[in-house]
Amino acid sequence: MTNRERKKTNLPRVVVAMSGGVDSSVAAYLLSREGYEVIGITMRLWSADEDVEIAADHQGCCSIDDIEDARRVCQSIGIPHYVLDARNEFQEHVIKYFTDEYRKGRTPHPCIACNDRIKFDFLLSRSQMMEAEYIATGHYARIALNHTGRFMLREGVDRLKDQSYVLFGLSQSQLSKILLPIGGYTKGQIRDFAFEAGLHIANKLDSQEICFIPSGDYRQFIKDKTEPAPGNIIDSEGTIVGSHPGVEFYTVGQRRGLNITPNQLNLPEGTKIFVTGVNPMSKTIMVGTSEDLMGHGVLVDRVNYIDGVAPHGPINIDAKIRYNGIKSSAVLYPDGESAVLRFDDPQRAITPGQAAVFYADDCVLGGGYIDGPVK
Repeated sequence: MTNRERKKTNLPRVVVAMSGGVDSSVAAYLLSREGYEVIGITMRLWSADEDVEIAADHQGCCSIDDIEDARRVCQSIGIPHYVLDARNEFQEHVIKYFTDEYRKGRTPHPCIACNDRIKFDFLLSRSQMMEAEYIATGHYARIALNHTGRFMLREGVDRLKDQSYVLFGLSQSQLSKILLPIGGYTKGQIRDFAFEAGLHIANKLDSQEICFIPSGDYRQFIKDKTEPAPGNIIDSEGTIVGSHPGVEFYTVGQRRGLNITPNQLNLPEGTKIFVTGVNPMSKTIMVGTSEDLMGHGVLVDRVNYIDGVAPHGPINIDAKIRYNGIKSSAVLYPDGESAVLRFDDPQRAITPGQAAVFYADDCVLGGGYIDGPVK
């Protein structure tokens, strides 16, 4: 059945964000097979400078080759394909955010920014111009209705691929316009669908790198975009034990690039030294041991609750403080647009700038951005 034939049945039109990878390609295929009027959209997000080295093992997305892969997939499925130029929006909301956060001594999560401001905000506005009722993406997550008719965001069936963590910022209005066709399947099943459809990208590797840093060296990227200022490395008592080239190159939990020996901290030989704090105001990096990285309390700001309403008081939840982390039991203390998390067990490397996401069973309650540890 072609899109022209589907249009006669008055089935909803849906715009699918297609990166050229397996997941978004199969999302488009599944929706087309179900009878939706599907339009494939690939957003051009960045352009590599001619003199930028691309790592041989780089597995990013959104390159010119990826755009061509998306076009070929749409041709195979029998749906139209368009390219939207979103480079200005991507520069403002993702790349600038990325460099600004490092300047502030925080560790950004560019995929969350891209989802919030580009894949959903930008694409939803453009889809309305195309008279589409929905947009769809290839995220491993699910959307459902609860008993009150409110939208819920649930983890993907494949917990090893679950991407609900990066979608905590979605609103009820957005969820009502989004389809997540692959969230109910495993990665193996998605690849099977790709072979079933005869898609040439069925064996394509998943993107794993920061797409706009094809060299794979984010420190060099930061150096090219900013003017890092050197500063001191201090211990927990404030004693200067070394120097560094710029706070932009360090994140909580990092070991690489410190050049600090245990002897300098009066610690036993063989003790591992980590970054335990980053202070952009004083241009200092604090270092310590693995034990110094542990904490029970997390201050979270810019909190979004999926159902649009904050809990009336403290509630028991599970929470993750990093994308590849595990959920841990905690108590959430809401306070307007902020919140405090108190974990039952200490958490390692509470990193400002990363997301803290709240769960009840397999449902995302909401989340926000880590401002830092609290006592």
